[in-house]
Amino acid sequence: MKQFFAIITACALLAGCQQAPEGYVIKGEVEGASEGMVYLKSFRNKMFFNTDSAEIKEGHFEFSGKVETPLLYGLATEDMRYPAQFFVENKAMNVVLNAEDGSISIQGSPANDIFLENAEKVFEKGYNIDSLVTKYPDSPVAAFYLYRYFTYQLTLDNLKDTRAKLAPTLASCPYILDLDKIITQLENVQIGKVAPEFSLPDTAGVQVSLSSFRGKYLLIDFWAAWCPPCRRENPNVVKAFEDFKDKGFTVLGISLDRDKSQWLKAIADDKLTWTHLSDLKYWDSEIPALYGVRGIPDNVLLNPEGIIIARNITGEALHNKLKEVMP
Repeated sequence: MKQFFAIITACALLAGCQQAPEGYVIKGEVEGASEGMVYLKSFRNKMFFNTDSAEIKEGHFEFSGKVETPLLYGLATEDMRYPAQFFVENKAMNVVLNAEDGSISIQGSPANDIFLENAEKVFEKGYNIDSLVTKYPDSPVAAFYLYRYFTYQLTLDNLKDTRAKLAPTLASCPYILDLDKIITQLENVQIGKVAPEFSLPDTAGVQVSLSSFRGKYLLIDFWAAWCPPCRRENPNVVKAFEDFKDKGFTVLGISLDRDKSQWLKAIADDKLTWTHLSDLKYWDSEIPALYGVRGIPDNVLLNPEGIIIARNITGEALHNKLKEVMP
């Protein structure tokens, strides 16, 4: 009899284990759309990519799957221009998505609670990312915010110090892996280092190497036609080029565009008469990553020996630096 009950108990425990969620189950409701499709989008390299899709039936949908660690995803209907962002973890999650204004509410995800708590704060002037990392050192959300929004705001030393406060348990988190890669890239392009060599096609498709500009002061200018701040800075770069080109200075434009026609039009419209290179791979291009570019516009100033002498100098600071090195 005892053996019989032991078998029954073991079966019950086994059944219970099988029913426990091994991954995520997202049960959702869409406000403003009773039918159609909804898309689950993974986030990588500053972009969202369709990962899964589900049919909306009477305003409801469901996704299931598994993530190795809580990760940022997007959720969007066919008519939404931008996905609603939220963190997915291996739990049962209830979602309400508003298809009209793109808002989203989540229940059942502690990681998402941390994400939403800081979603607007990170854009406030004076926001202290160090306090978030200190409060949640073992959270992938803290790692995400540091990687996504603060790698271009912090100095290299501050970035390394803040990174060191994140728990070792996050070592395999994709955001930590990307963050560590950025730190290594930045270490390789500090002032005083020789600029890494590269080669890219110009507007005619001809490969041009960085080393071909040795002997001149060179501003490597990272920009894109689709980038409003870049376009606003272009007149300043044009003026610097015109003022110093006869003293041994030139500019090399590196575009993060995807559309060649838009790239060429922007060059013509903004009267950018120097050499321009691009592989038209947007943020997937290897060269911006090689130089630790985390946002544009960005630039690197080299001396005639190809050594980095300044980084991310715009406006009057660019002119002052050129006056200093080319009096």
